[in-house]
Amino acid sequence: MSINTKKYLLTTSLIISGLILTLFSTHRYYLNEGYQETDHSSQQQMKELINFLGASLSRYESIPHVLSTNPLLKNVLLNQQDEKNLQALNIYLEQIQNITESLDIYLVDALGVAISASNWRENYSFIGKDFSFRPYFQEAIEGNLGRYFAVGTTSNKRGYYFSYPIYSQASILGAIVVKVDITDIEKQSTGIARAGGYEFAVADPDNIIFLSSINEWQLTSLTPIDQSRQYAINASKRYANRVINELTLYPPYKNTSNKEHKIYRINANTKQHDYLETHKAMNRAGWTVHIMTPLAPIYQSLPAIMLLYATLYLLLALAALLGYEKRKNLLRIQQVNDMLEQRVKDRTQDLEASNRMLSETQDELIQAAKLTVIGSLSASINHEINQPLAAIKSYAQNTLTLLSRNKTEHVKDNIHTIISLTNRLATIVSQFKSFTRKSQGDDSATNIELCIQDAMTIIQPEIDKQGVELKLITSTEHYEVWGDDIRLQQVLVNLMSNAILAMERSKVKRITIRIEKGEMLCIKIQDSGPGVQDSQMEKIFEPYYTTSDRQGLGLGLSISRRIIESMQGSIEVSNAVDGGAIFEICLPIYHSEMKNEPPTHRHQGEHL
Repeated sequence: MSINTKKYLLTTSLIISGLILTLFSTHRYYLNEGYQETDHSSQQQMKELINFLGASLSRYESIPHVLSTNPLLKNVLLNQQDEKNLQALNIYLEQIQNITESLDIYLVDALGVAISASNWRENYSFIGKDFSFRPYFQEAIEGNLGRYFAVGTTSNKRGYYFSYPIYSQASILGAIVVKVDITDIEKQSTGIARAGGYEFAVADPDNIIFLSSINEWQLTSLTPIDQSRQYAINASKRYANRVINELTLYPPYKNTSNKEHKIYRINANTKQHDYLETHKAMNRAGWTVHIMTPLAPIYQSLPAIMLLYATLYLLLALAALLGYEKRKNLLRIQQVNDMLEQRVKDRTQDLEASNRMLSETQDELIQAAKLTVIGSLSASINHEINQPLAAIKSYAQNTLTLLSRNKTEHVKDNIHTIISLTNRLATIVSQFKSFTRKSQGDDSATNIELCIQDAMTIIQPEIDKQGVELKLITSTEHYEVWGDDIRLQQVLVNLMSNAILAMERSKVKRITIRIEKGEMLCIKIQDSGPGVQDSQMEKIFEPYYTTSDRQGLGLGLSISRRIIESMQGSIEVSNAVDGGAIFEICLPIYHSEMKNEPPTHRHQGEHL
């Protein structure tokens, strides 16, 4: 195969690869743009649809309350044997039903049995029917306005029920119920959906669709129906004798609130359609409204757009090839002219290359020495500054959030905390020399509760991230020890950090910090992890010994013991009877003259 043939094949392959990449990028970009535009449009349509549904129901919401003020209802409930009043109430409810265009209105007694109804003339009259199992009756009998959707067990019609209690002084005699025909609401909503180019489905808390612009979706479940769920649906009698089937969705429906586009393929009438789904809860009605926007218009427009971009790409590729050939011919002429000049420059360039290589070698040696020093330092301090750095990052992110919400009054506190943590980091780094050389810190009377609280502030971001329950148990008395509070915080942060790591696979994650007073002041830090193995008890405080194969150099506990011993104290480890490790720090109590006001303590005895 000749060189020209190889170049031709390579050029052809590059052009084809570029064409494929252009088509792929165009398809992905415009598909994503279409999803975003559809999602934005769906959000606006969702507001309009929910406003319409809410307004349609609110027309009937106040009717039960107004009817409950009619003394005829109370008289009938008090004297159910009065046939004259019963007949008058039947006629009255029938008239109100015609005026309000509601489906049915009926009065139930305290036992849930209907004693009067607007449909008293019909063969499916509610009179004598027991509705005590309905949630709307149970809410009304407790003195609340009841709301509930169901299929009538007597009329077998879908409806939304409003109920309100009937009072006689402080006693509830029964409830008046108004059933709204949701068929008209469904038809009007379907008209709105058709005009907006989307479909909708309204589901109950069990994800069963009872309103929809597509008939095949009505009374179907968005989620699978197993035997136990089918039994629960039948037991509630919410859908009377209607059969609830599963709506065929791919992928399976998930009621999530993340911002990813949720696209479902739904089978209906032996056809498959892709929809972009958006949903929102109507809390007062107990509904979830789903808007399903067809993606067919987006899919249909993609071929023309991809063809346009493919044509533009091929034109640009052709122009680039022509330009390349022209430039190659000019380079050939230039190469001939430069050949003689290049021979003269070769020796000079060789010398310059030698000098440059020598300089680069020297720079590399210097850089290697720098990296060795940096590596040595980072190996010794990385373990101890990791947690404060995480706290600084968390407070910085929180500050950005506060600024975006214009809560400037809290920003200053965060910035002071970040500055304080940064100063502590500098102090901790300087104190790492105490591992090999005893270093005298700034010792003073240290309030033990405040020191623990400051350490908890540093570790709090990791506590929140890992879902750990942190509990501090102190007494009403306040104690002080003599030592460096920054070093003591360093020990506490290290022990709590190790406890979090030890509980990584524990079901219950709990750290308990307890302050106890005896001859010395003892701080006990107990976790709910697996504990410390007997073989590790004697080695756990040795330098470079670690029980974790993923984190640290094994310096944390060794440095912690050096700090505690420098404060004339001791640190021991043991296993709790109920599981988990207990690290116990004991320090001499510092006795000083009490001040007029005790120091301030935070979160005393509180779950964090």
